Amino acid sequence: MTTNLSDTTTWLPLDGLAPGFDANKAQPSSDLDGRTITIVDERGTRISHMFGPGEVSWTYEPGEGDPTEAAAQTDACEVIRVDDDLYYAQFHHDYLPNEAVSLVLDLRSGHALAILSVIGKAAPGHTAVQQHFAPARIEDMEQTGEAPAPTNELIGRRALWVYSSQHAYEHVYLSPHWYSWQCLAGPEQGLADTDEQTTWRIRPGIYVFAWREKVIPCGSVTIADHRDQRSLRSHGVLFGVDEAGTGQTHFTFGAFGRLLSNTVHPAEYDPALQPER
Repeated sequence: MTTNLSDTTTWLPLDGLAPGFDANKAQPSSDLDGRTITIVDERGTRISHMFGPGEVSWTYEPGEGDPTEAAAQTDACEVIRVDDDLYYAQFHHDYLPNEAVSLVLDLRSGHALAILSVIGKAAPGHTAVQQHFAPARIEDMEQTGEAPAPTNELIGRRALWVYSSQHAYEHVYLSPHWYSWQCLAGPEQGLADTDEQTTWRIRPGIYVFAWREKVIPCGSVTIADHRDQRSLRSHGVLFGVDEAGTGQTHFTFGAFGRLLSNTVHPAEYDPALQPER
């Protein structure tokens, strides 16, 4: 099918993007193999993760006010080392295939951030994939420094991201709620859109950047290192509905990038300073 840039029904499904998109993915880390890491969120919910080669065995114990049922399972898992003592783990639930987990573990500060991506049905004002963010502490570790928190620090930046020798995109971080993307090379070349985004600061210059697309029923969670503006690095996952509309597509990737420009708005028009609506 020929892509009509103005006809979103001809846009490539998520399955079609996957081949070769992961060429710049980092090698998985075995640093956590054999370790059990338990995180506890503000509700008192405890989730224990026992990591092994290519998998994680987890136990979910809901705290007071958490309606989620207790559960335990072993899922395939990828762990990426982002920085010293900072890891990004990604796994797709087997027993609830409409859910995928992204887990950021800072073993230096004792802080964690869990992101649950859930496939549902798109509706006005509601993308098909929804994401839920749960900051937590790592049990039996002292918490130091700032905990992960939402941030506007990326607003105004324009970045180039290269996922393979064939895939390149630019991102423009517009506001606390929106970003724009454009495909510069690859099967989606020429396509562009503005979608919902959420950004959390993990460490100085290191961010979780997550987005939810409205045309293709998918979402992504990335962790991006912006400390060197000439040499950005990100690791992430795409999760959504497959082309048939009956199953899920879940794959990890990585990208190298660079800052292209930075827009500085006058204070009275700065979207980063506007009150939330």
